[in-house]
Amino acid sequence: MALTLDTTVGTLLDDPQARAVLDQYLPGISSNPLVAMVRNMSLRMVLSLPQAAQFGLTQAKVEEILAEINKNL
Repeated sequence: MALTLDTTVGTLLDDPQARAVLDQYLPGISSNPLVAMVRNMSLRMVLSLPQAAQFGLTQAKVEEILAEINKNL
């Protein structure tokens, strides 16, 4: 099953391969204690937060990450 913008952050973090790709693109994200606050949010919801843009997290970057994860599924 392909992951999409509607996939939750928790789903990605619970999958070892997806977690590795996340950490490759966003170093340290899986071990950041603040990630617990968005664990149940979809990627689309995270992108709507003002903090996402402050950290350089754009829809294009998330889609690039998802493409990398999906090609390894």
